[in-house]
Amino acid sequence: MSQFWSPAVRALTPYVPGEQPREKLIKLNANEHPYPPSPSVQQALHRFEIDRLRSYPDSGSWALRRALAEVNGVEPEQVFVGNGSDEVLALAFQTFFCQPKPLLMPAISYSFYPVYCKLYDIHYRTVALDDRWQIALEAFDVDNGGVVFANPNAPTGHGHTRSAIAQLLDRITGSVVLVDEAYVDFGGESSVPLIEQYPNLLVTGTLSKSRSLAGLRVGYAIGSRELIEGLERVKDSFNSFPVDMLASDAAIAALEDSTYFQNRCDQIIATREWTRQQLESLGFEVLPSQTNFLFVRHTQYSGANLFSGLRERGILVRHFNKDGLSDFLRISIGTDDEMNSLIEALQVMRSA
Repeated sequence: MSQFWSPAVRALTPYVPGEQPREKLIKLNANEHPYPPSPSVQQALHRFEIDRLRSYPDSGSWALRRALAEVNGVEPEQVFVGNGSDEVLALAFQTFFCQPKPLLMPAISYSFYPVYCKLYDIHYRTVALDDRWQIALEAFDVDNGGVVFANPNAPTGHGHTRSAIAQLLDRITGSVVLVDEAYVDFGGESSVPLIEQYPNLLVTGTLSKSRSLAGLRVGYAIGSRELIEGLERVKDSFNSFPVDMLASDAAIAALEDSTYFQNRCDQIIATREWTRQQLESLGFEVLPSQTNFLFVRHTQYSGANLFSGLRERGILVRHFNKDGLSDFLRISIGTDDEMNSLIEALQVMRSA
């Protein structure tokens, strides 16, 4: 630990992302899209004029905001963009949740949320999931400094309906409710249409998952103009140019190819359901999922042993070595061939 670090840095416990292995493995640990982006993305990058890179990008990213607004049925002024949804979330935590009252979040959800709280010295309180491993929206207290949760939730996979989110917003009116929709395109129901009725609702999303652009880092938020203005104030006090020209052009191309997007989402959902059936036939408990992953455990094998056994067979999944989660694996949905390899490996392990 460096003597030159600030005291606050010494106290941080950083977020640990899914492993990016150097050896050749079937990679089912980071919820990445198993298929390439739309061909339109490659075409856009081939058309890109290299001389443009001499200049800074548009600090407002208005072309990208217009494209996102068109897809989501909102105005460009209701859209904010950043360098991946992690950056958007970090800016949102700083903008809205540095409050005297605690931020409320699920006890099991995206593990970056507590990291942001530690970084910004935000007091927070967790709410336990119910006995079905679902976020209990009714358990969020009205007296709070904000609410944040993923919908569908990660790593458990369950998503609430738009009407359920509206009921929460009917109760909580004095603070920002942030709904993280990183996985909504794989079977969830977006809360974006609610922003006109609820000015305290902020919805975040990403092009990393369903648009297959994790390598370009493009995230966004949608909310009232008041919320977006707050995000812009913080962004412009930190980095006025978070989205580069290449990322913007590629993202716009991906957003415009709605047919490719929907076909690939449908394909992943179909593969997910086939995988669920296969896992259940092998004795796994599989939580219902509206995401591009499955959260599973086996009654006879520990999560750690399953994780290590699969890795020995060239398959990498995510194991959360934490209290309450250590028996579970999170398995990203890959191609049909990759999921076949997973099932075959598990069958061999069971018979060994």
